Amino acid sequence: MKIEINVDEEAEDMKVSITCRQLTPDVEKILAALRMMNYQLTAKKDGEIHVIDVAQVIYIESVERKCFIYTADEVYESDFKLYELEQQLEQYGFLRVSKSFLIQLQSIQSLKADINRRIRITMVGGEQIIASRQYADELKRRLGVI
Repeated sequence: MKIEINVDEEAEDMKVSITCRQLTPDVEKILAALRMMNYQLTAKKDGEIHVIDVAQVIYIESVERKCFIYTADEVYESDFKLYELEQQLEQYGFLRVSKSFLIQLQSIQSLKADINRRIRITMVGGEQIIASRQYADELKRRLGVI
């Protein structure tokens, strides 16, 4: 991979151009990281509304019709439903891996095969999430494993 940076003092806005033979998982990761740079979510904690950079989110969990957003240091509650967050965050490198979890693909530390074609995902920070077999193939595809 070559990285080329052109500094133009007369440029009015930053432009990023990617040239590739095909859209691979690596290219998708680069695109997700670029998109995340300027995207934020709002969520509640201790009666206050917080603005969270999407890049800080490790995973989102739905428990008893409430969604919780997990970062490395904090847990926030969202007013959105999991499917709504999934629609908003899919282009930013998030993937639904079960009925209750939406994960940030760049926050995956490791994968391990589990019983019944499920996948045990270890996230940065050590949290373990089980990807159900319904979502396992898409997870592997997005990571370039299959």
